Amino acid sequence: MTGTRRSATLIGFSAVLMWSLLALLTAASGQVPPFQLIAMAFAIGGLAGLAWIAWGRRWSDLRQPWPAWLLGVGGLFGYHFFYFSALRSAPAVEAGLIAYLWPLLIVLLSAFLPGERVRWFHIAGAALGLVGTGLIVTRGGGFSIDPQYLPGYAAAFVCAVTWAVYSVVSRSFADVPTGAVAGFCIVTAILSGLAHLGLEKTVWPADAGEWGAVIGLGLLPVGAAFYVWDYGVKRGDIQMLGASAYAAPILSTAVLILSGFAEASVVIGVAALLIAGGAALASKDLFSRG
Repeated sequence: MTGTRRSATLIGFSAVLMWSLLALLTAASGQVPPFQLIAMAFAIGGLAGLAWIAWGRRWSDLRQPWPAWLLGVGGLFGYHFFYFSALRSAPAVEAGLIAYLWPLLIVLLSAFLPGERVRWFHIAGAALGLVGTGLIVTRGGGFSIDPQYLPGYAAAFVCAVTWAVYSVVSRSFADVPTGAVAGFCIVTAILSGLAHLGLEKTVWPADAGEWGAVIGLGLLPVGAAFYVWDYGVKRGDIQMLGASAYAAPILSTAVLILSGFAEASVVIGVAALLIAGGAALASKDLFSRG
């Protein structure tokens, strides 16, 4: 693997580290409804990106063809819309596990990209990560499909497909600068705000701590993470990024445990080993000569 590709992969992986803070910051944001929270966070992330563009006087980053805007906004808004729609229509455990098929789908779909080849260790690593994630979201219990929740399950699957397609197809838009993500975030904030007005009752953060959590969301997991992920999937090892994304739920759980929002257990320990092993297997050629 070349130095540039390796660096881009590591930069992309930093998004996974930031996404591990999503659950903690969401829990710390209080009773703010999901779509309102997403609208606020994306507005912060988008404005931060616009400030970066203004500082570098790169306004041309936002002048992109409509297919790039369709992909960017469709990926960011579509994923979150279908994810929260799934949680409204199906149990959170089952919906969450189905939605987290996207890392595995990225690995599989990337086989269709020019110059890419999916190896056995990419698929095996992603599969181990999926099993580990399943242990986390089911807490080692059972998993069943109830027909009455099929609309929610379908929304969760569309959510997974949306993010996987966005991530893989972004590779075909490598000429679109990462700064364009700022525009995608702003439009996503507007659409999320409209969804909030139509589906939810407005609840503002109650104190400085909750406002700080919202700002943290906008700057990191719902902000900078999307910029570095864009850079990573366009220039790095997309199979490795897809498989390593399964590290997010275990890192997120670890953060919740350390912060007192969750308790450690044997199931979490086993899940951690599976996910870590899967990530290591999928990335076995990351530091090889290339």
